[in-house]
Amino acid sequence: MSSLEIKDLHVSIAGKEIIRGLSLTLPKGEVHAIMGPNGSGKSTLSKAIGGHPDYKIAQGEVLLDGINLLELEADERARAGLFLAFQYPMEIPGVSNANFIRASLQARLPEGEELEATDFYADLYAEMDNLEMSRQFTSRSVNEGFSGGEKKRNEILQMAMLKPKYAILDETDSGLDIDALRIVSAGVNAQRGPSLGILVITHYQRLLDYIVPDVVHVMMDGRIVRTGPKELALDLEEKGYDWIKDSLVEPALA
Repeated sequence: MSSLEIKDLHVSIAGKEIIRGLSLTLPKGEVHAIMGPNGSGKSTLSKAIGGHPDYKIAQGEVLLDGINLLELEADERARAGLFLAFQYPMEIPGVSNANFIRASLQARLPEGEELEATDFYADLYAEMDNLEMSRQFTSRSVNEGFSGGEKKRNEILQMAMLKPKYAILDETDSGLDIDALRIVSAGVNAQRGPSLGILVITHYQRLLDYIVPDVVHVMMDGRIVRTGPKELALDLEEKGYDWIKDSLVEPALA
C-alpha cells in the first residue's frame, strides 16, 4: 500500500531531543491532521522530514512509498514526491513566482526534456484563478512583500502545480483571516484524491472545519499519544489538551 510511513523517529536540535520515538502512517488518498499544544514538536517534525540541516535524526525512518527519505538530500526528497508548505514561507527576492514554479517543474523532467511554455502558463493561470490570485503575482518575486494570506495562497499554488505524492501543511491557517482561510482550504480540498496524501499540522479545530480530516493524531512531548476519527478534534476543542494529558497519567496506587 502506498504511504508516507514514519517509524520510531527521534529528532534533536542544538543537542536537545524534540521528537522522541514518533510513528505515524499516512496512506495515499487520505488527509490526516496532527494537533498538539505549543512545544509538542509539530513543526520540528515537518522540518526534519523536509531535510532542514539544523534538525538531526538520531534514529528512525521516513519511508515515501518505500523510499527512505532520510537518505536523500532535501531537493531529492522533493523530486521523490514530498511537498512542504511552511508556517512562515520564505521570501526569494529577484526570482519571480512563474520562474520559480517553472524551474521546479523542469527539475523533475528527464534530462533533455523541456517544459512547454504554453501549457505551463495555461495550467498556472487556471490554478491562480481557483485561488483568486491576480495575474500580477506571476511576475512578483516569490513571497516578497506578500501579506500572510497571499503567502499561504502561493504555497497552495505551488502544491497544485507540482502535484506531489504527499504534502505536509505546517500550520497553513496561521495568520489567515476567515476569507483567506476559506480560499486556501478550498484550494487544498480541490487537490484531494487517491493520488495525494495530506498531513495537516495545526493548533486549532477551525482549519479542520474546512479541511475535514480522515484521521486526527494528537502529538505531545514529541510523540503521537492518541489517534482517532475527525471527532477527536472536536473533543480537543471542547475539553482542551489537558484532557489528553490527564488520560495519559496512571492513577496513583492507594
